[in-house]
Amino acid sequence: MPTAEQQQTKKDFKPRFKVDPAASPMPETRQPERLAPRARSNRNTRARSSESAGKGKAHRPYEFGVKVSVATTLSHAKGGQFVTHVKSMPGNPYDGHTLATVIPEMEALVGNTLDRILADKGYRGHNAPQDHKLRIFISGQKRGVTPMIKRQLRRRAAVEPVIGHLKAEHRMGRNYLWYRQGDAANAILAAVGYNFRRLIRWLRLLLCQILLALMATIQPAPA
Repeated sequence: MPTAEQQQTKKDFKPRFKVDPAASPMPETRQPERLAPRARSNRNTRARSSESAGKGKAHRPYEFGVKVSVATTLSHAKGGQFVTHVKSMPGNPYDGHTLATVIPEMEALVGNTLDRILADKGYRGHNAPQDHKLRIFISGQKRGVTPMIKRQLRRRAAVEPVIGHLKAEHRMGRNYLWYRQGDAANAILAAVGYNFRRLIRWLRLLLCQILLALMATIQPAPA
């Protein structure tokens, strides 16, 4: 318990500064609240057919747009890695459920039957036509995979840089055309531009070789 001297000291204590009750009070400080993550909407005033798809990546949890199926050749051609088929898939369907539509269109486009299809793990549980069930191989598959198919599965990742070039250099990353018809046209035009760039590059190299061969046959005139 405080002694009598301590109680007397408290009574005699005078503050150095006086508090003016008429002055404006100090603003109240509060800890900032943690904001909840905003719900992402697929509404877009410029692209009415924009859709939201969860990617599951830390740097990009969602992507907005229309899903596009891209197929390339398994072997690398002399002119480069060409796009053999491209198709927009509105409605954000499951990857494996697009093969029933994509495979017949690819065979009609190339004019031949597909011997083998290599896909990533997103195509598990696919709905491919019955005569193609045993021709589809998924990344990481063990059953029925021969050493040659295992080597070919390593080539499946070659489609990823093709998709990157289509998005970055041929305007597939952003569509300025209207609605679903515009999405389909934009995907086809991007693939056509990509293939034409490969062809022009190959023709340029071929022309250089022809000119070098012609210059080697031309003999300078004697002085």
